[in-house]
Amino acid sequence: MTKERILVVEDAPDIASLLKIYFTSQGYEVLTAMRGQVALEICRKTPPNLALLDVNLPDMEGYDIGKALRASPRTRHIPIIFLTARGERQDRLKGLGEVQAQYYIVKPFDIEEVHMIVRNQLDEVRRRNQSHPVTNLPTADIINEQLRSLLSADGWALSLIHINGFETFTQVYGAPVGEDVLRFTALLLSETINEMGGEDDFLGQMIVGPEFVLTSTPERTRALIEHLMTRFDNEVGLHYNYRHRK
Repeated sequence: MTKERILVVEDAPDIASLLKIYFTSQGYEVLTAMRGQVALEICRKTPPNLALLDVNLPDMEGYDIGKALRASPRTRHIPIIFLTARGERQDRLKGLGEVQAQYYIVKPFDIEEVHMIVRNQLDEVRRRNQSHPVTNLPTADIINEQLRSLLSADGWALSLIHINGFETFTQVYGAPVGEDVLRFTALLLSETINEMGGEDDFLGQMIVGPEFVLTSTPERTRALIEHLMTRFDNEVGLHYNYRHRK
């Protein structure tokens, strides 16, 4: 089973190290960032299952990170927990109200209490079937929500992207290698959208099968798909053994 991914955004090295060591020991994959722009780039390329945000950072406030995540169709589903020394009432209201964070925890904190809150949030995400268990991309309810929001809009296109031959590939190489290909494809799609797409472009994945959902403008869609197909054909061979690559 793929490890759930937690992003820790914290500029104090001792606290970041504590959180990384603890949550890694609990079976999570932990990514860390000391600056807001780095955190946003991580979320766009490899979306985490949950983000733990400090407020006071060198380049921006954690509130700004949260607002940016909520504003993007690709990241607005990520649960946000603030973990900060800013404990005034107006700070808590800003985090829970303007940013719509799930929790606001004031330092100093009890690491086991933080873990329980994180675990409960991830359990809720799984229960609601909001992110794909392998790629962490939005799925099910989030895809439906995105499509409903576009029904009354003009100038958008929907693409369903299927990995041909995936079932046969998985039978030959096994489920773990198949999951690697799903993650590889999700990363290619994310990188392609970051390089060539727009802020309103959306990427999701069907919960069953190797199918991805992309919404963009008609003008961008063709270029995005062509670029993706070229990169996929050039790079997917790394997942085959040497004999099958020939």
